[in-house]
Amino acid sequence: MINIGEIKKSLLSALWFMLLTFPIMVIRVNTIDHTIQWRWERLVWVGGAVFILSFAWRYLLRRRQASARQTVMDIQTRGLVSHLLQRPREIFQTPSVRRPAMGLALVFLLALPLIFSWNRTILMTNVLIYVVLGLGLNIVVGLAGLLNLGYAAFFAVGAYSYALLNHHFGLGFWTVLPIGAGLGALFGILLALPVLRLRGDYLAIVTLGFGEIIRLMLENWNDFSFGPSGIDNIAPPGLFGLSLTLQQTHTFIYYLMIALTTLTVVVVRRLENSRVGRAWVALREDEIACQAMGIDKTKAKLSAFALGSTWAGTAGVVFAAKQKFINPYSFTIWESIMILCIVVLGGMGSIPGVMIGGLIMVLLPELLKEYADYRWLLFGAILVLMMVFRPGGIISDVRKAYAFEAEEEEPHHG
Repeated sequence: MINIGEIKKSLLSALWFMLLTFPIMVIRVNTIDHTIQWRWERLVWVGGAVFILSFAWRYLLRRRQASARQTVMDIQTRGLVSHLLQRPREIFQTPSVRRPAMGLALVFLLALPLIFSWNRTILMTNVLIYVVLGLGLNIVVGLAGLLNLGYAAFFAVGAYSYALLNHHFGLGFWTVLPIGAGLGALFGILLALPVLRLRGDYLAIVTLGFGEIIRLMLENWNDFSFGPSGIDNIAPPGLFGLSLTLQQTHTFIYYLMIALTTLTVVVVRRLENSRVGRAWVALREDEIACQAMGIDKTKAKLSAFALGSTWAGTAGVVFAAKQKFINPYSFTIWESIMILCIVVLGGMGSIPGVMIGGLIMVLLPELLKEYADYRWLLFGAILVLMMVFRPGGIISDVRKAYAFEAEEEEPHHG
């Protein structure tokens, strides 16, 4: 039902927005002819768009509040609604849906280089790299509940470890891959040690500072990292000594990322269901109660930072081998924010959600490349809508519940 009060508020928002954008949208000064052009039609479009968006926003909020207040529903109706509007996670957890979907997705990924151009293969390689980064950060943020805004620093550690070792000592990709992962874990522990007592905003600020320290060191320490000019001619991964063309190299890196992503999913899933994973979840839910139950929160935090950073270092090595050139500007704070958005958008603690979030976050800017002036505006609006109407993410994590059913006692015959 249309509310007159909401119409008035939306109209007021439109008028206020028209007033604010009047100098920019309407007045155009021609400095050559010394004339002023009045573009009133733009003001009408702005007002109409703001009115429609504001009214739709208020209507959706009212619907959301009404559904939250509705606590009693007819059983048959509730069954019909839940059948038609099941949550994505519930659908994905159904074996009859999950297994065919995973099989089709794997077949599609394996056949992608044969179907599309190699530029699309490179784009999907970037998607898989960010999926691995998202799954690594999901350990720290999604499972352990530790907000890390400097995750790109560990990404840079892995990339520069391969670039520098390859440049100075000629070490190959397969030799440096475990070294990059180990250095990522080491730097994760070095970051975790001074922040063991910090939580919330304080932890976020310290991790943000750590990420900027690493970037500024790489940018200004010319004798070590070659400064802003970066490192080029990084050797690609080898395949049994075969000589590969550029297209074959990118195809090989793509299949390598499929294997690495699969390994990451398996390891993170095993960790999530392990004793360590349950300790992370307990730490995320309530740190005081976690400690009171006998869980060593120091070890839990150190293991979360170390394991999360391991995957960032591994992805960094692959990134350097794929790009063949790196510099400090590839590891700014915006990279950390993008990886965090992948986790939040997909669903914190949800492995399928993080994978879908990585797919959206990397592909969406490419698909909206024709609308370069507006794509970030649209992207920001999508994030706002997600946070308001689905704060748990696309596929939200479900808290595990354990039910104990009492066994029925057999009647005794006297």
